[in-house]
Amino acid sequence: MGKVTGFLEFERLHEAAEQPQERLKHWREFVHHLTDEAAGIQGARCMDCGTPFCMSGCPVNNIIPDWNDLVFRQDWQRALDTLHSTNNFPEFTGRVCPAPCEAACTLNINNDPVGIKSIEHAIIDKGWEAGWIVPQPPAKKTGKRVAVIGSGPSGLACAQQLARAGHDVVVFEKADRAGGLLRYGIPDFKMEKHLIDRRVEQMHAEGVEFCTGQHVGGNLAMQKLLDEFDAVVMAGGAEQPRDLPVPGRELQGVHFAMEFLPQQNKVVAGDQVSGQIKATGKHVIVIGGGDTGSDCVGTSNRHGAASVTQFELLPQPPEKENKPLVWPYWPVKLRTSSSHEEGCQRDWSVATKRFEGRNGKVEKLVAARVEWKDGRMQEIPDSEFTLKADLVLLAMGFLGPVPTGLLEQAGVEKDGRGNVKADTENYRTSVNRLFAAGDMRRGQSLVVWAIREGRQCARAVDEFLTGSSELPR
Repeated sequence: MGKVTGFLEFERLHEAAEQPQERLKHWREFVHHLTDEAAGIQGARCMDCGTPFCMSGCPVNNIIPDWNDLVFRQDWQRALDTLHSTNNFPEFTGRVCPAPCEAACTLNINNDPVGIKSIEHAIIDKGWEAGWIVPQPPAKKTGKRVAVIGSGPSGLACAQQLARAGHDVVVFEKADRAGGLLRYGIPDFKMEKHLIDRRVEQMHAEGVEFCTGQHVGGNLAMQKLLDEFDAVVMAGGAEQPRDLPVPGRELQGVHFAMEFLPQQNKVVAGDQVSGQIKATGKHVIVIGGGDTGSDCVGTSNRHGAASVTQFELLPQPPEKENKPLVWPYWPVKLRTSSSHEEGCQRDWSVATKRFEGRNGKVEKLVAARVEWKDGRMQEIPDSEFTLKADLVLLAMGFLGPVPTGLLEQAGVEKDGRGNVKADTENYRTSVNRLFAAGDMRRGQSLVVWAIREGRQCARAVDEFLTGSSELPR
């Protein structure tokens, strides 16, 4: 414990960020990591609890008290080693993770929690700046070959761990660049893509081969991988979007969020996108109140939308949680993202009834207010209203992995929600030598959960191939 009275002496520090009017002019990240001194002060607030609930709140079980103390003592390289011992990609989680560890922080019972995420962000950025992060090729090779389908956080974590264990790993990605939804789902203003590129370069040096433009279940048969590799890991994510089957859904201008967001990421990367969906000068309505909806808000504002409105079907959550009641669990409370701060009208308990338009293009959205009683939604009589809508973005979550193509060819057993059925002990599917991890196995979830499952799946594959494993769980 760095400073016994630190949690009494110091208040939580927030990372600096550009003002909304400035950051709306570009697509770069606008949150800056803490200075060495500020991170040390934040680390001093850690109480080094006898039972550190932050570690159990973190899906990868980061050893948070240890690296908090090391940052307080300015021992940054050991802090980096400790952070990397449980998390392959802290630069991803340090930017886009909602930080369930902070909700579980003991200090959060009656105070502001330790800024764990901001310390993680500072550690990993300092590690890259100092040149401490280098390839870790294996000392010896096993002669076993593993195919990993999907290069999102789960596939990348699994591939890196398996390569470090000495296996020959090939990652198959259907898109033109590696990264999965990190690449084409998260806007650049939240996470710039050079972060993915340098990890891919590191993994190349560790022996991982990347095959992009290879859609397993599409232009590449699943059986070919099973024939050529000793084991295959399915880490293709949960990409089946939830649709909104109401009248007018077929009108032009009504799109899934994942039709809209990837196009802008491609443009930022320098690609030419024919017929790009743009919000410029349009009245935009985003349906869905989660992170994907928030990303649509931030992207629309940068396009120069005339207005942005975001609807949520559920009631507005309380501004503050009842901490003694919910701690250390993730609380339901009102969360305002940086994109909301940039300009957005938000509304809750709203159900969309239909879209209306002329000449095949959407012009209006008709909705009604609802109330929830005993877990059931009821429309409030005479509450129908209309809003102008030139662009409607559906961001209502994902139902699970796409059921056609890969899953059809794999012939794996599914659970009741349509995910690939596999437990968290060995990650094996119903098909021999075929494993599954990440959102494809657990359903729509967080980047940090995907990393955890990729790491655990790698250990399971290593045990399967060699009889034992020294990889951590």
